[in-house]
Amino acid sequence: MGETLYIILAAVVGLAAGGGLASVLIKGKNKKLEEETREKAKAILREAEINAESIKKDRILEAKEQFLKMKADFDEESSKKKNLLISNENKLKQREQHLSKELERTKRKEAELDSAKENLQAQLHAVQVKKEELDKVTNKRIADLEKVAGLTREEARDELINMLTEEAQSKASSQIKDILDEAKLTATKQAKKIVLDTIQRTATEHAVENCVSVFNIESDDIKGKVIGREGRNIRALEAATGVEIVVDDTPEAIIISGFDPVRREVARLALHRLVQDGRIHPARIEEVVAKTQKNINEEIMEIGERTCIDLGIHGVHPELIKMVGRMRFRSSYGQNLLQHSREVANLSATMAAEMGLNAKLAKRAGLLHDIGKVWPEEQELPHAVLGMELAKRYKEHPEVCNAIGAHHDEIEMTSMISPIVQASDAISGARPGARREIMDSYIKRLKDLENLALSFDGVNKCFAMQAGRELRVIVDADNVDDSTAGQLSFDISQKIEKEMQYPGQIKITVIREMRAVNYAR
Repeated sequence: MGETLYIILAAVVGLAAGGGLASVLIKGKNKKLEEETREKAKAILREAEINAESIKKDRILEAKEQFLKMKADFDEESSKKKNLLISNENKLKQREQHLSKELERTKRKEAELDSAKENLQAQLHAVQVKKEELDKVTNKRIADLEKVAGLTREEARDELINMLTEEAQSKASSQIKDILDEAKLTATKQAKKIVLDTIQRTATEHAVENCVSVFNIESDDIKGKVIGREGRNIRALEAATGVEIVVDDTPEAIIISGFDPVRREVARLALHRLVQDGRIHPARIEEVVAKTQKNINEEIMEIGERTCIDLGIHGVHPELIKMVGRMRFRSSYGQNLLQHSREVANLSATMAAEMGLNAKLAKRAGLLHDIGKVWPEEQELPHAVLGMELAKRYKEHPEVCNAIGAHHDEIEMTSMISPIVQASDAISGARPGARREIMDSYIKRLKDLENLALSFDGVNKCFAMQAGRELRVIVDADNVDDSTAGQLSFDISQKIEKEMQYPGQIKITVIREMRAVNYAR
């Protein structure tokens, strides 16, 4: 504000008094400003000097503190190194003292060893002297003995060696004989013990299956429905299942007769379903029998799986499982094949375990040893060799395959499991009541009878009935006419007479049925 006032005043004076006065005023103002500026510069310089002094003192203090800290660290590090040097020097002194003591001890032992060595040399010398004296005495005595016996030293030695050799051989032979006798006795006892223990552990009851199944009914009124008008229902059921249905005076029971257990089971289940349903006529019978046969196949697979699970056998091929289930409906010399195979499996596993062998492989071989008997296709191979080939086909263990093929000595045994399975098979089959060979030969004769009829062209099905006294042959109506059916019956009878042996006579019945089927849509 003052500067502005001066400027205005200068302007006024300039206007009033002229340019000289204005110039004087301006110079005076500039001088004053210059002095003020100089004063401000001095003040700033003094303030800067004061600040610089303060900063300098702070830096000096920080430097002193850093120096003191570094000095303290250096002193501490120096102290640690000094203490470490002192400790190492003390350890070195202790080690030096210990080595000195060890050196003194070693020198003492060396001195003792030198003394003992001198004593030993003296004793050896004394012994050598005594030995020389003894040799002189011995040689003198030997010379005296040679004079008395008339033998040289070498001859006497040879004779003595021969005498000792003969005596040793005699004693050795006697001891070997005693050892062998004892080993045989012990082995026989041990083998008998293993077999007896195995039989006791796996003892099972045996029931010989027959060729008859009984179907129980609630009322005798059902028998009439089963027979049907003029016997058409029972004939349809017999034709579809291949068994004989006997409806007689037996109360509340229908007898199902047939040598094939599968057919009897199919007939029994089909009868059960028909009786429950109430609709019994030929078309319905064929439908139910077809479904029952399918269910039986599923049941066979289930039986095989359950058997393998019960025995703890895993990883069996599905086809082999199906064959195991099929054993349930197969008998061997009157003995149920599945029960026989389960028993052989348990016997084999127990005996193998007692002998320190692989019990799992033995059990597996025991279960599968008779699978060749249930192969549905006709084969000329023995069932043991056929079973071995099937086991090889489905990647079974080589020891299992050998046990299957060798259990009737068809092939050479190459595994310790093979004789175990063979012995177990013999034990299972040799039990009283386990088998009846007459039953097996009877069933074989009936099967051969059916196979003979099936070998003719145009034959669809064939069933041996009435314990083999009747053969029912079902032919294809499109390929066999009425005149050919009569000739077929005659041809079958002639072939049976030539190729088979049988008691009594066999009735051959050829059935030709014509059906016309249409659907109303």
